[in-house]
Amino acid sequence: MADFRLRREEMLDGERLRSMLDESPARAAQAILIAAREGEVEAQALLGQILLDGHGIAQDQPLALRWFGIAARQGHLMSRNMLGRCHEHGWGCVADASIAARHYRIAAQGGLDWAMYNLANLLATGRGVVEDQALALGWYRRATDLGHAKSMNLLGRYLEEGRFCRADPDAAFEWYRRSAEGGDFRGQFSYAAVLAQGGKVEEALVWLHRALEAGSLNFLRVSGQALLQASHPDLRALASRFQQRAEQLQNQAQVA
Repeated sequence: MADFRLRREEMLDGERLRSMLDESPARAAQAILIAAREGEVEAQALLGQILLDGHGIAQDQPLALRWFGIAARQGHLMSRNMLGRCHEHGWGCVADASIAARHYRIAAQGGLDWAMYNLANLLATGRGVVEDQALALGWYRRATDLGHAKSMNLLGRYLEEGRFCRADPDAAFEWYRRSAEGGDFRGQFSYAAVLAQGGKVEEALVWLHRALEAGSLNFLRVSGQALLQASHPDLRALASRFQQRAEQLQNQAQVA
């Protein structure tokens, strides 16, 4: 019994868990399942995630939703956020943005940056809630205070365009830089765009290559089209790389 407790403690350590899931996903999933059934809230949250992803265990979105709910009722903020994600996207349930917004709000008010970002996205687009750009901006700002890179990019966009705030290109540039350095591929693209506008094409290309490697399918499609309109030939030449990478991701998704 002592040996199992040691494995469970190791498994619940974030770094060790990632290592276990990479090296032996099925073994890690079994340990997580046992710990979740014993009431370990972190294990319950992790079980929800691996069930959602089908990582080390058969994918089961409704069951993932159930485990996120169990952990959320114990005050686990990321699980509350994941309940919102499930309801927003219809993972294991019928999609309902209004229910998603309620879960995001609870987790955001509890101090979770990802929930602040997700709630702000719904407020900015009027999905499940009444559109409120000023309130969305406020939540993005609160998330940036916690170091949330994706929110930094969107705050930069508001500041660059002067939407619902005083336009401040210098501040926008700084938020784009911080978002890019924080690893957000959209922030990397935004930062590169401003650098290119300022004539720093070589530096912009470095960040565009980083965005290319990390970007999602839809991002790559849209960004590839945008690069086709660039004035500098080196930027236009990169458009085909974005489109090729998008096709690769689409093919991988179809196979999966």
